[in-house]
Amino acid sequence: MFDNICKFLAETFPTDFATWLLGEPITLTELSPSELSLEPIRADALILLQSDQVVLHLEFQTQPKPDIPFRLIDYRLRVYRRFPHKRMRQVVIYLQPTTSDRVQQTTFVLESTRHEFEVIRLWEQPTRAFLQAPGLLPFAVLSQTSDRISTLQQVAQEIDQIADSRLQGNVAASTFILAGLLLEQEVIQQVLRRDVMQESVTYQAIKAEGRQEGRQEGRQEGRQEGERSLVLRLLTRRVGEIPETLRSHIETLSLEQLENLGEALLDFKTIVDLEVWFRALN
Repeated sequence: MFDNICKFLAETFPTDFATWLLGEPITLTELSPSELSLEPIRADALILLQSDQVVLHLEFQTQPKPDIPFRLIDYRLRVYRRFPHKRMRQVVIYLQPTTSDRVQQTTFVLESTRHEFEVIRLWEQPTRAFLQAPGLLPFAVLSQTSDRISTLQQVAQEIDQIADSRLQGNVAASTFILAGLLLEQEVIQQVLRRDVMQESVTYQAIKAEGRQEGRQEGRQEGRQEGERSLVLRLLTRRVGEIPETLRSHIETLSLEQLENLGEALLDFKTIVDLEVWFRALN
């Protein structure tokens, strides 16, 4: 989910990202992996933007992974094969604070081969850099701030100034999701206007994702079984391991109740939220 939100922001606001990372508001367009004549290693995490002179390669990560340096050199060579005269800027952007040494790694080394790339740890970046453009607002809460709630309030004020209602809703929804990495959802909901988010294409797409996957699985295994399997997977991602007693309760839910649970779990933070949902159901 976080990969998709970051990809959406970069592709919707490419000039904002160019100003931040390249130092100038140049026009960037999406570069499809198919133009590189090879399948992407991970299509969901890959963000490629280009102009006539430069290719910007972004990788947003919540947690460091050991294969990231290899991915960077692999895509550098792919782009060179297709566009040998274009320079390339490669940036790995870590969203969550971590003590892992991997977030310090900026090189790939193999025998006599050495490739360098950039790393940005958002929690070390000045907050003001993300308050200057709508496409960067959702990252402000993850920046170097001593008061994340106050920063979120600043972001909410900036969002209210966005005249285009569709754009406003999309930025609010993106902020809602990314802020959830570090803040409780109850706090976020108190600051951000839910009515604005509900008008957002992004917000609606996230809600619809569960239904769409459920329908796809339903055609193979039966609609109800597919919905139940999907809800259990999403719940596990959201709140961790599901106790057997609650899992048994889920097994007894009707298709309509499963669909309602699929929508409600977007607001879940812990197992307690699931227990509260079941108490309300009864």
